[in-house]
Amino acid sequence: MNAFFQQLAIQRWDDHRYYHHSRINQSLHFLSAISFLVAYAFLFIDPAIAALIGWLISMTSRQAGHFFFEPLGYDEVNQATNAHKEAIKVGFNLRRKIVLLSIWVASPMLLLFDPSALGWLVPHTSWQGFVRNTGMIWLLLGAGGLLFRTVHLFFLKGVMAGLVWMTKILTDPFHDVYLYHKAPLALLRGELLEPRQPAGQA
Repeated sequence: MNAFFQQLAIQRWDDHRYYHHSRINQSLHFLSAISFLVAYAFLFIDPAIAALIGWLISMTSRQAGHFFFEPLGYDEVNQATNAHKEAIKVGFNLRRKIVLLSIWVASPMLLLFDPSALGWLVPHTSWQGFVRNTGMIWLLLGAGGLLFRTVHLFFLKGVMAGLVWMTKILTDPFHDVYLYHKAPLALLRGELLEPRQPAGQA
């Protein structure tokens, strides 16, 4: 178990130091984390609503921070190019995220061709029903994406690395609230990037 938690700490630290320099990105991650926690609660109340919250609020705010506000040039702090960071990314790098988000955007079209989604859903008879069924498809997409990448990592980096990554993803909302709750205040002070020392400097 010590090795598991050590790998978890390493994955979390690498994720933070490589991909969360921008205070705007951190603030959006704080918003994302809170809404993910709300979505977690709704999983036990209304799974369709949980998925709608998770994708429409949590994921859009989270990924907007990465795509639009996180610096993509040479990382002076970690002395790494963006291409290098993308190549060693354990989870979903920007290319994989584009694929996942494209599937997310396109997936409701399935209900236009097959309202029952191959018999999995009760066909919708109203816009409200269409939205709820969309939520259920997105719930399946989220779970499927998580499991697919986890199993993929089993083959690429080992079972331990895959399980650690899955644990990290599922617990990120709790960790991000702790890690980034001060980011909005720093942003209001005009701090656009988190102050950090380049590697090797005191």
